[in-house]
Amino acid sequence: MTDRQWIEDYIENNSEKFTDVSSSIWEFAELAFHEFKSAELIEKVLEENGFDVESGIAGIPTAFKGSFSYGTGKPVMGILGEYDALSGLSQEASCNVKREKVPRGAGHGCGHCALGAGSLAAAIAVKEYLTEFKKDGTIIYFGCPAEEGAGSKQFMARDGAFDGVDFVYTWHPSTKNMVEAVHSNAIMGANFIFDGVSSHAGSTPYLGRSALDACELMSVGCNYLREHVIPEARIHYAYIDAGGTAPNVVQDHAVVRYEVRAPYVSQVKELFERVKEVARGASIMTGTRYSCELSMAFTEYIPNNALAEVADECLKEIGAPKWSEEDYSLAKSFLDTYNEEVLSMARKDIAETFGEDRVEEKLGRPLDDEIHPFSKDKIRLQAGSTDVGDVGFAVPTLNINIATACLGNVGHTWQMTAQSCSSLSEKGLLTAAKVIALSCIRTAEMPEIMERARAEVLKRNGGAYSCPLPESVKPPLETY
Repeated sequence: MTDRQWIEDYIENNSEKFTDVSSSIWEFAELAFHEFKSAELIEKVLEENGFDVESGIAGIPTAFKGSFSYGTGKPVMGILGEYDALSGLSQEASCNVKREKVPRGAGHGCGHCALGAGSLAAAIAVKEYLTEFKKDGTIIYFGCPAEEGAGSKQFMARDGAFDGVDFVYTWHPSTKNMVEAVHSNAIMGANFIFDGVSSHAGSTPYLGRSALDACELMSVGCNYLREHVIPEARIHYAYIDAGGTAPNVVQDHAVVRYEVRAPYVSQVKELFERVKEVARGASIMTGTRYSCELSMAFTEYIPNNALAEVADECLKEIGAPKWSEEDYSLAKSFLDTYNEEVLSMARKDIAETFGEDRVEEKLGRPLDDEIHPFSKDKIRLQAGSTDVGDVGFAVPTLNINIATACLGNVGHTWQMTAQSCSSLSEKGLLTAAKVIALSCIRTAEMPEIMERARAEVLKRNGGAYSCPLPESVKPPLETY
């Protein structure tokens, strides 16, 4: 029996255990840094399967790692798992009509329930393979909360969680099956806190100093700043505290959160300093005081080309999820819920991916049933950001995308939440588990690949990982 066949058989024979974990996490739908039930469930399954679990790593209660070693314990393999949900995206499972499960509740609109469960399946499969075939090695499942919030992996990397790990694989629910060929933006975020003087806005406004005015002037300044930054940069904000609801009170306290993105962390740091200067100017204009609470930053993610070679071959061997006619029909019912703007984007993307002559075919059966080869020459910049980037600057890391939703699907939507608890998601997570497990055991037997992968990391990080957040910045467990 080949390694591929063994991995496939093991995961298929235990598939219900892993899909049940995904369904449970989907039901929990816990927000960033509060994934207590989700983390506890994964930890429990790891312990039941012979892993040693260390909870609360890097000062984060819902971050953990589960480890299993055999023989010499070398090489050390890592797999990342996520399990946080998004606010306001509650939706009935597998339902193609917008219908909240919990009014204004959270939902897995990015599919992290499947991500965590699929990675869990891969880690356990690798552990069983090491034991069955008496192979040296250590497999570690890293439980990583809050990817949709302030992140956790940069705090884990800063704390040394990935020290001594030879390589790391992870995956993400997607609409396509491919080794992810994207360079994601670095990001930095902070709360800007303005304090002024309250007063009666009608009778004595001249005695007040408005913190809300300062926030709004900061927004004006940042709007002008946008004209004078590189095209790839992004500046966005949200009011955290608008100073109350009484118009006749001069607001003496207000908080606005800003996030800035750019292709490289060095660019983000420079842009962030410019945003801080805008905030300082707003405080001077309004006679208020301001402070900046830096709380999140991710380094850019860039695929590790050496690991990509291995994973690309494993993905081709495993193949795409085996969709049924019912799956195609379900996917079509979700695609039909989108407006013409989204459908137009879907048509364009399908044409680029599959060819102009197949657009109508794929719109009628909108599930990816193919594998799209990886090419390091086609890595493209993507506007989004992920804390996986920090892992990739600490240790060789690669992300794989596997279809769990219809072609044309938009992430962070009720449609994604619904599909994240459906047959589409279940088949996708099991496929991802097979690909990651096979990639781990293949890479472990290829010292030259591990050496090349490590050389890539050292070239990028200059010899050692440097966290974009200073030691003084702790995980914002209750404030982000």
